[in-house]
Amino acid sequence: MAATPSSAALPLGKYLASTEKKTRDKAIKNLAIFLSDSDNVISKPEMDKLWKGIFYCFWMSDKPLVQQALANELAEMLLTITSTAASLAFLRGFWETTVREWNGIDRLRIDKYYMLIRRFINATFRLLMRSKWEKDSCEEYKLILTRQGGPLCPNDIRVPASLAYHIADIYVEELDKALASTTSPIPAPLGALFDPFFMLASHTPTSTTYKRIQSATFEPLFAALVSETDPEDEPRKSKRLRLSAEATYPHIAANACYVDSETEGRISGLVLKKMLLRRIFEIASQPDTRDSNRRKMYTLWKDAYDDEDLEE
Repeated sequence: MAATPSSAALPLGKYLASTEKKTRDKAIKNLAIFLSDSDNVISKPEMDKLWKGIFYCFWMSDKPLVQQALANELAEMLLTITSTAASLAFLRGFWETTVREWNGIDRLRIDKYYMLIRRFINATFRLLMRSKWEKDSCEEYKLILTRQGGPLCPNDIRVPASLAYHIADIYVEELDKALASTTSPIPAPLGALFDPFFMLASHTPTSTTYKRIQSATFEPLFAALVSETDPEDEPRKSKRLRLSAEATYPHIAANACYVDSETEGRISGLVLKKMLLRRIFEIASQPDTRDSNRRKMYTLWKDAYDDEDLEE
């Protein structure tokens, strides 16, 4: 039987990836204890080794209930860490490892990793909400997603398209869930949170990725903001952006701002939608935006402004 790690030390990857469930479980518990101590600092090389061990710890989980419990436990570690900066470093390790190891995941395991990503996205929103959507934290989060090694980096050939698709599919939904998890949430800065998708849309070399971002992320978001208006305005809503009542994401519509909740407070849905569309136009106008994507983004902007619900 493999020896188990001391609770006072950072669990080694070999314990996290042990073939014995008891050893893995103890390593995870020790990791949670280690991370909860603000005096413990993890270097970048140590973080890389740690996350490789965590990745294969999750790989070894083989029953649905065990997988769900472990996914929840791992994601909640973001909130166990008391320092937001340290939590974001832990998150960076998660995404870098996920991107690096993604192509090695077989079809029998892919669904549980999709679930793990969903849990981490939700926990990340709750982490940023705990920090009151602090600007530097939101900016670091954006960099984690978009720089080399990040899951939404358009220029990193290592990033699989399926990973970006999954994030796009669940992003709006998980933000709405995070806002619903607390009473009187601080307005979420949608400009900061969705900028990674605006940037990916402007630079992605594949039309399929652009279409997925627009259909799975932009359109549901804009529909949610439109749904926040008075019910009497319903006939004026765009047919293209109108979704079913079950997918209107009311907590986003009721608790959102553009970039700074402290100075802006809550912004109404239609005003916020205009601000986000203006941001899309600005990014589309940048010289490094791909020409084919520029045309699509201009079309999205123009179509939205041609809708009656955005008339001045």
